[in-house]
Amino acid sequence: MSIRSVKLICAPFILLFVLISSLILHHSTNIFFLIITAILLYTAIVYDHKFPWLKGIQFIFLGAFHLASELNWCVLLYYILIVNLIENKKRYQETIPIALLLIMEYSAIRLSYMETLTTYTLLATVFDLMTSLLLVLLFHIFINIETERKELTKQNDYLSNHDALTGLYNYFGYMNKVQQTIQTNKEFLFVLFDINNFKSHNAKDIATANEILVKLSQSLIARFPNHLGASRYAGDRFSILLRPSEQIDKLLNFEELGIQITYSTTRYPQDAITFQHLIHIGEDRIFQMRREFWLKQQEEQSRSDKMKLVGELAASMAHEIRNPLTSIQGFIQLSKNSGYNILPWYDVIMSEITRVGELTAEFLQFSKPHVGNMKNELIASCMARVYSLCEPEATSRGHTIELIILDHAAQVRMDRDKITQVLINLIRNSFQAMEQPGHVQFTLHQEDNQAVIQVRDNGKGIANDEIDKIFDPFYTTKEDGTGLGLSLCQKIIEDHNGEITVSSEVGLDTVFTVKLPIALHNKSGRRSKVNQP
Repeated sequence: MSIRSVKLICAPFILLFVLISSLILHHSTNIFFLIITAILLYTAIVYDHKFPWLKGIQFIFLGAFHLASELNWCVLLYYILIVNLIENKKRYQETIPIALLLIMEYSAIRLSYMETLTTYTLLATVFDLMTSLLLVLLFHIFINIETERKELTKQNDYLSNHDALTGLYNYFGYMNKVQQTIQTNKEFLFVLFDINNFKSHNAKDIATANEILVKLSQSLIARFPNHLGASRYAGDRFSILLRPSEQIDKLLNFEELGIQITYSTTRYPQDAITFQHLIHIGEDRIFQMRREFWLKQQEEQSRSDKMKLVGELAASMAHEIRNPLTSIQGFIQLSKNSGYNILPWYDVIMSEITRVGELTAEFLQFSKPHVGNMKNELIASCMARVYSLCEPEATSRGHTIELIILDHAAQVRMDRDKITQVLINLIRNSFQAMEQPGHVQFTLHQEDNQAVIQVRDNGKGIANDEIDKIFDPFYTTKEDGTGLGLSLCQKIIEDHNGEITVSSEVGLDTVFTVKLPIALHNKSGRRSKVNQP
């Protein structure tokens, strides 16, 4: 209850009580004057909030009423008047003089209608002065407590509804503000903002990320000074409520902050008429725009990666071709001094020309699409064909090759010639890796609806620092290799939605594993060991 409410309720009852008591006790000699002063005092109290100057003359009406009533009970009215006059004053230097003057007025009038001046009367006057001082002290204590309570409430409300970092509304404050704005039934724009790739900023430096959030919030307020409400309601997400006349397109470039913004705009009530619908549409639009931005970014990244790969391949190809061409050029220059007789260098020149041709052919295979004649084929039949093609070469090199098929019915959707090319390449690599007569195991089994083909040899193995590079274009450990064989194999397998991996232990064995998705499978598979097709 406010001080004004207390005085408006208590003052009339006290005035009426004193007036009636004075009449009953026959203290008043002028009833008309008593009533007039009571009315004037109450009127001044009622209207002093509209006419502040009335506070300056209330003590005159109170003194006249006190003098006319000749009752000490008017002291309660003096206390009310003291509180009324010091209500908005904060310092003791302002409040104590007012209290003392009013109590002195009360004491002077009280002594004027008393017949004799006694010790009790003097002590009572001192007591009244002490009471007025205590009243002022209690008033200040009450005011301080109330002020602290209001300040704490204000701070709590602020912290509950505002973001500590930016000072804008937080999620709860933002929700309340949107609801309050909708209740006004006026048109407005509901704009959501999202910082693109903010997580990358946050991962690098939290302080930098926070600085971006603060600068963005300040920039929004500066660009839209007449906004209806602004908030940071979810990490890097901001929203702002604007009047429908605001032109926002030209004000949403934040390049000076080093960031890109995705934003969505929803109009109330054209796009939505309820709070929930408005939020849903705004969030859905910002999601769609973020998705489009992400897809565009992925497309650009993919294009960049492809261009980078093309550049690397072109550079490597130029380097690989330049070496044999340099050799050929050197031999032609030597032949000039020998009457253009190239016979001593003929074999070397032809081998270099053959190398250039092989490089060009494999590069063309690597660069063009590999998926051609795709159809369901028995992978076991394809492996048997590969075995028959590679078995004579194994014999000529002094090696043995073993074909083990654990699933004859497994079918794979594939280009048969391309898969045959991959498997022959892997087996020949195994032959070349075994410096002494060795053994190659060529197996097929099923694993999780995939046909798993393995080529295992007991050659010298591959070192750890080389095994991660063997699928890189133009990387080779062979003196006469092009470095495109395994890269081409990997590309073909990937075009078949499969994968190729390698594991090796130096001095023990090397295993290449090819996994291809099974198109059709008959569970009546069985194990067989084939030494020839």
